[in-house]
Amino acid sequence: MVQKSNKPPSAAKMDAPAAPKRRGRPRAYEPDVALGRALDLFRRDGFSATSLDDLSAATGMNRPSLYGAFGDKRELYIKSYQRYRDDARTAMVDIFRSEAPLRERLKRIYAIALDIYTEGESPRGCFTVMTAASEAVSDPAIRGMVLEGFVELDKAFATCFGIAKERGELPASTDATVLAHLASATIHTVAIRARAQVPRKELEAIVKGALDVICGAK
Repeated sequence: MVQKSNKPPSAAKMDAPAAPKRRGRPRAYEPDVALGRALDLFRRDGFSATSLDDLSAATGMNRPSLYGAFGDKRELYIKSYQRYRDDARTAMVDIFRSEAPLRERLKRIYAIALDIYTEGESPRGCFTVMTAASEAVSDPAIRGMVLEGFVELDKAFATCFGIAKERGELPASTDATVLAHLASATIHTVAIRARAQVPRKELEAIVKGALDVICGAK
């Protein structure tokens, strides 16, 4: 006959707290990475031509996970566009604020723009010009973002030219607003041509021509 032990359970066993239970499944994706992949897809194919199946394949997330993380397809598009704008602003803001001579600042700004527009085996141009502007026709929220981006870029260039006037780099009679529109238009035209796979050297020649007009031929 086996006798039952009367020994009390050890204090270690009595006092040890129960291991916390894990709730739910661990998140198997990185939101920033997934958003970046969606951004690449929307830049390449636009809103209408990009299906939820395309987005699921690109991000590695199924439809319910996509919706839970980012909302519907339109919300994901808007988040992708905002990410694109934030990244572009971060890449250029310090150059706009730098103390370098005007021509040097503009050259660096356009060089960064060309880097963005021509990256990869199949250049995609600018998200704003190539896809968001089309969606802006029927979507007020996207239209507001596009217009806000245009105004922000114009103001950044106008501030540059205003400072250049004060330094004597531009004539006192210079209209900074008009020059800003010209500088922004140059950004837009190289974006369109980059999407059409115009060689970078030709795009750089366009930029040089714009710099000669704005700053004076050299």
